[in-house]
Amino acid sequence: MAEKLLEIENLCVEYNTEIATVYAVNGLSLSLDYGETLGLVGETGAGKTTTCLSVMRLLPEGIGEVTEGTIMLDGNDMMTLPEETVRDLRGNTVSMIFQDPMSSLNPVMTVGDQIKEVLKIHNKDMNKDELEKAVDNMMELVGIPANRKNEYPHEFSGGMKQRIVIAIALVCEPKLILADEPTTALDVTIQAQMLGLINELQKRMNTAMILVTHDLGVVAQTCEKVAVMYSGEAVEVGLAEHIFGGQHLHPYTQGLFNAIPKLDVDTHRLETIEGLIPDPTVKIEGCRFADRCKYAMEKCKKAPQLVEVEKGHYIKCHLFQDKKV
Repeated sequence: MAEKLLEIENLCVEYNTEIATVYAVNGLSLSLDYGETLGLVGETGAGKTTTCLSVMRLLPEGIGEVTEGTIMLDGNDMMTLPEETVRDLRGNTVSMIFQDPMSSLNPVMTVGDQIKEVLKIHNKDMNKDELEKAVDNMMELVGIPANRKNEYPHEFSGGMKQRIVIAIALVCEPKLILADEPTTALDVTIQAQMLGLINELQKRMNTAMILVTHDLGVVAQTCEKVAVMYSGEAVEVGLAEHIFGGQHLHPYTQGLFNAIPKLDVDTHRLETIEGLIPDPTVKIEGCRFADRCKYAMEKCKKAPQLVEVEKGHYIKCHLFQDKKV
């Protein structure tokens, strides 16, 4: 067994279109232990989904390209493995819960057949009765009566569809789940149910998870580690207690926290982070957050390094270059 379940080193991803080249991920490095949960936080366009698609080797063919870096998953080099081997790993070692349950399911297949399809691909020795029993067990596990397995996706509500998507992702008990904003299309009550369900199943199966979200409250409740992404970079990585209760924070992370309404403070207007995320089609030599940062200084024209400011807590900012542990 590898020391780490997932190790991403200096990952760079580009989307080459007819109009321009989009630099989606720029030198990202992350690691994840077996059974651990990592929250991936940041604005739209930060590169969170692209990172997950890179791990799955599902970047758009002919457009998305990993130009630099390595991805090691359970001891496998995902950048060099043949496609056939990667296909065996998808669903079996790593699974992805996609953002929109409405478009993730095949409308002309019953939900039971869609769960069964994954089992048949990865468990060729299972007979028909064993497959049916496994589908029934998985549906019951996610809170849907097994007698509904012959129904089609349009016969389920949004929350039920998401349960089916979770069942498909977990039916082969993968070592890693990539949950790409799994509660975006759901109301608040169903969101809480889905997150509780994912957490319960994850602990039961000892599955690691990367949770992509905009919601810091969700991260606080469910994640042990946090990576804050900005413009394709991890600007801060640490344990949840470092991010939510530590003394040192990246200016962007501070901005995210300041934008959250506080129940004990009477305020007429929430704080905002001025400006916009940088144009992803332009290569930036210095700090990518400098144009929006109230602490920006002359040396921010040069790119900062990711430094360890306390054990297990890393920040990419010139304010912390002299605070290495």
